[in-house]
Amino acid sequence: MVVFAPVPLMLKRRRLTKRKTLLSWSSGKDSAWALHLLQQDPSIELVGLFTLIEQKHNRASMHDTRIEMLQHQADAAGLPLELVVLPDECSNEQYDAIMQAYIASAASNRVECMAFGDLFVSEIRQYRERQLQGSGISPLFPLWGMCTRYLVETMLAAGLHAHISSVDLNKLPAQLAGKRWSKDVIAGFPDGCHPCGENGEIHTVVVAGPMFNKPIPVSVGAVIERDGFAYADIILQGSGV
Repeated sequence: MVVFAPVPLMLKRRRLTKRKTLLSWSSGKDSAWALHLLQQDPSIELVGLFTLIEQKHNRASMHDTRIEMLQHQADAAGLPLELVVLPDECSNEQYDAIMQAYIASAASNRVECMAFGDLFVSEIRQYRERQLQGSGISPLFPLWGMCTRYLVETMLAAGLHAHISSVDLNKLPAQLAGKRWSKDVIAGFPDGCHPCGENGEIHTVVVAGPMFNKPIPVSVGAVIERDGFAYADIILQGSGV
């Protein structure tokens, strides 16, 4: 007869402990897929999303996403949203100070991890790791090192629906702004352009997918060119804008 020793109560509690985690929320597909993976991780307790906002345009940095859209995304994910506002002409020193203050605040609220949707740019990962060093908060990279082809196919097959909100005009044409991120669009990328836009070729706004409890109905508004980028305004339907 095999006798199993009882598991000590402290060990049981340790196994059930979940790490309180904040996710860096860009509004795009990579952070959305990171959210989806974290939602399935039994060791993670997601406590919120945080987004960097450019004060000058009052929108998400790089993605140019409206704050009302960010809030609808957070609502669809069932999570609170925190905005980290960056001043106009933000210097590296100002950025570092703002982020350090935010990290310290998160640590005081017993956040144990911050997660990011980075894929493979080691300089960005190392920078994030340095930011969190000594804070008591551990960085997480759920998508790190994934095969790009597998990731694209998996996201699209799962029903992730995203619109291209930002296009680097040095790499891609302006007419891609506003289009749905799809296999057909990716197939038209020239050699050297990353299909997920990991090198900044494109940024997206996610409006549906398995990470959301409901789709977000949107329309594509005006496309403008600014500072070498084309930006498409992804608007909530019925917003009257």
